[in-house]
Amino acid sequence: MTTPIYVVDAFTNQAFKGNPAAVCVLSTSQDDIWMQNIAAEMNLSETAFLHPYKDGYSLRWFTPNTEVDLCGHATLASAHILWELGHMNSEQPIRFYTKSGVLTASKSGEWIELDFPSEQPKQENIYPKELIEGLGIQPLYVGRNRFDYLIEIDSEQMLRELNPNFSLLEQIDTRGIIVTSKSPSTEYDFFSRCFFPAVGVNEDPVTGSAHCCLGPYWQEKLNKNEFLAYQASKRGGILKIKLHNDRVFLLGQAITILRSELLN
Repeated sequence: MTTPIYVVDAFTNQAFKGNPAAVCVLSTSQDDIWMQNIAAEMNLSETAFLHPYKDGYSLRWFTPNTEVDLCGHATLASAHILWELGHMNSEQPIRFYTKSGVLTASKSGEWIELDFPSEQPKQENIYPKELIEGLGIQPLYVGRNRFDYLIEIDSEQMLRELNPNFSLLEQIDTRGIIVTSKSPSTEYDFFSRCFFPAVGVNEDPVTGSAHCCLGPYWQEKLNKNEFLAYQASKRGGILKIKLHNDRVFLLGQAITILRSELLN
């Protein structure tokens, strides 16, 4: 028996840009160890496992070495695959049952819109010395939510030139570290880079869930509710963000680059 698996570049409309996620479409739930082994074999920042559940799909996300509670780009990739394969009517939203509650995906023209929870950061005045030493910067702001640290720095150039010490960063008790800066132009509202060495991903190319933190943060800073953001990794990716009450709507595009089968 074989199991279909796909690789999708998310938060981009160009192959080999954005963030690649593996999507494994199952008929029923599978063993956790098996899913973790597949994620390690795929060796991408996230592998999504989904199967029909209630009025939608159960969805879980695994890095190469652990399960995570929230992932944007692999959710985007999962919705893209379900519509592309005809498993779901593209005119109807998809409901995903996850460890972060029910998340929905819907079509918005050429974009896919994800309805995610807001994960607003709170300012931290005391934080691990490894955080600053590992990044080699002086922060304008340090905050934290239930997942990650958020750090604002002075410029886009400084952000792009970051060369983190991942041995130091992986010692910090956190899922990851989000670093952001205001855009110097009108093309984008803000930039970011995201580092997750503690869960086996030194730098994530484009991180949807990080923007559940970045959106509320920049909402207060810029006094606006809609943003165009760029994650300045080597691959790079573009996100539209809309905020309403305690929800963050993330919009991105996706393209399938690989279709294959698992033999075991």
